Amino acid sequence: MISDEAMRRNIDALHEFVKNAEKQNVKEIIAVGTMCLRTAKNSDVFLKKARDELGLTIKVIPGEEEARLSSLAVLPTIEETDKNVVIFDVGGGSTEFIFGKAAKVKNCVSLNLGVVYLTEEFLLSDPVNENELKKMQNYIIEFVREKISDKKADYLIGIGGTVTTMGAVMHKMAEYNPSIIQGSEMTLNEVKKQIKLYKMETIEKRKQIPGLQPKRADVILAGAVIVKTVMGIFNIDSFTISNRGLRHGLMFDRYLR
Repeated sequence: MISDEAMRRNIDALHEFVKNAEKQNVKEIIAVGTMCLRTAKNSDVFLKKARDELGLTIKVIPGEEEARLSSLAVLPTIEETDKNVVIFDVGGGSTEFIFGKAAKVKNCVSLNLGVVYLTEEFLLSDPVNENELKKMQNYIIEFVREKISDKKADYLIGIGGTVTTMGAVMHKMAEYNPSIIQGSEMTLNEVKKQIKLYKMETIEKRKQIPGLQPKRADVILAGAVIVKTVMGIFNIDSFTISNRGLRHGLMFDRYLR
């Protein structure tokens, strides 16, 4: 269920987006909903609020479509190669995988594995204790391995808020700079270093870490563990961060056909 407070918070945020769009004389707004609106029992209430209060129609898309749109944003930036490329997007409610070669998508997989659920289910202490972290790690490994163990990757690309935030922490950014994040390489050692950092600190202390958005302070540890698991399953010790994502794919799909 989506709480009343969460609905109000998101409607207020969307209101600001709509106002900004109107100031820019935008003629058309495209809005999509992902995992939360796919699974919440009362998502229809939120969708109606968006229509009634903002005049905004939100299309709820399936996980495979979410992955396809993300691939439209990222795959064209990759040089022609015969290697297996895997794009992964660690989100709040799900994790998407796009398997392809250069600009061609071979397969898309959406897993109901997101940082919000993992945090609420496993990481109950603040700071987290070793037992909680181990239980979460084991759960993630089994869940992901069962779904994608038969896939191969020669090259990994990470997109979405989890990996771009980790990139900002790696670069110690006081202010987020997408041009620096785009194309950054993150090693497995850096991922492990960040996991250790987040594990040691309380949520309030994490908010002081340069590059870490305060609103992600509670869920970033779960996200980093998913990233580490993905790298381990594919046996790859570094990945490329892309600042592009679903919103770019929507634009390309709608306007650049």
